[in-house]
Amino acid sequence: MNDDDHLLPASPAGDDGVVTSNPWLSLRRFTAARIALGRSGVSQPTAPQLEFQLAHARARDAVHLALDHTALGDALQAGTGLPCLALHSAAASRDIYLQRPDLGRRLDEASRQALLERPREGAGYDLAFVIADGLSALAIEQNALPFLKVVMARLAAESWSLAPLSIVRQGRVAVGDEVGELLGARAVVVLVGERPGLSSPDSMGLYLTWAPRTGLTDAARNCISNVRPAGLTYDDAAFKLHYLLSESRQRQLSGVALKDETATDNTTLDAPQRNFLLDLD
Repeated sequence: MNDDDHLLPASPAGDDGVVTSNPWLSLRRFTAARIALGRSGVSQPTAPQLEFQLAHARARDAVHLALDHTALGDALQAGTGLPCLALHSAAASRDIYLQRPDLGRRLDEASRQALLERPREGAGYDLAFVIADGLSALAIEQNALPFLKVVMARLAAESWSLAPLSIVRQGRVAVGDEVGELLGARAVVVLVGERPGLSSPDSMGLYLTWAPRTGLTDAARNCISNVRPAGLTYDDAAFKLHYLLSESRQRQLSGVALKDETATDNTTLDAPQRNFLLDLD
């Protein structure tokens, strides 16, 4: 018997004494993280173990899921009114993409040539949105369109000229710099599927770069992460991105020199804070 066994509460009703609950069980209502799973003898109970295996399988599936770029392009064009460009990174397949991150950061020759041959729109665009499957096509398929609708509603009241939407298969964040440069955009925002977590196979990231050009590092970008209904909501993400875009255009910079100094629409930074531990049952 473990020396701390006397600190654990009795088994919950209905488990026939097989599973011993964890005293932090009530904290689970605050997080999707795997905490307070209890134990069965010296092992993890069967139900949490099966849930873990299911979450792991979903994460692996999200990494390998192929992006249906045709269906996504049709939906984005219908939902935003912007034309869509179908592009591809230099990673010819998913296996190559996973083994060669560098190839996912630049366009293949056909895509690059297609952008070079596009006629320039006057002095160029203020902003280009680039949608890349990244490490979770699922995140893009579920979140890209509803998020773009929200953020474009904010931009509509201002004088932003928008480039055609660019969908890049097998793309990583840095590919947006090349796309933005070739389109002649003053700023680029990359929507990318983030590396799946065991509770978030559908998380989308946003990366803003001012004056995009090939060869920039992450220091030149601002990131907004975990955009999804169960994470950072579309409204809150659009609020933050709109702030960063406005500041970026005004100051003509991005990255480490530009800080997110916002509170969300629903948050007051100076609101009194209460220790959540005091509210436990």
